[in-house]
Amino acid sequence: MKKILIMFLILFGLVHADDETAKVVFDLTTKNVAKLEKNIIKGVVVNKAHYESKFKELDVAVVIHGGAYKFFVKDLQHTIYKDDKKLVAVYGELKKRLASMADTYNVEFLMCGVGMKRNKLEAKDIVKYVKIIPNSTIGLIDKQNEGYAYLPVRD
Repeated sequence: MKKILIMFLILFGLVHADDETAKVVFDLTTKNVAKLEKNIIKGVVVNKAHYESKFKELDVAVVIHGGAYKFFVKDLQHTIYKDDKKLVAVYGELKKRLASMADTYNVEFLMCGVGMKRNKLEAKDIVKYVKIIPNSTIGLIDKQNEGYAYLPVRD
């Protein structure tokens, strides 16, 4: 009888495991550093803390396209963004903080491969924690079909 009860509890836990996880996909197109910091860097931390206080998980994915490519390059000096003085001034710290989002908070970063070409970027130019996907539309469709809530981060 004990074994049956334990098996029932385990099965019940597995069936309701998804109830313990919230999911969000950010549609990141902004080229604005302040907006990136507010909505992604600070916002993810605050939202993760909120869900953790309720004993839930928050899975976060970020689909990168539009003006946001520049935040995820390895070296600005080898890209079309090298003359963006505002970005150059903050990029060292910004780069560390974004890497921390991937490592510490398990944020999944997905970059539109089509737009990379328009921005003269190749896979070797992109930081290692970013996964390149065929295009942003496919990434957003896939994440929403997996149950992720959609939040745009635009200019």
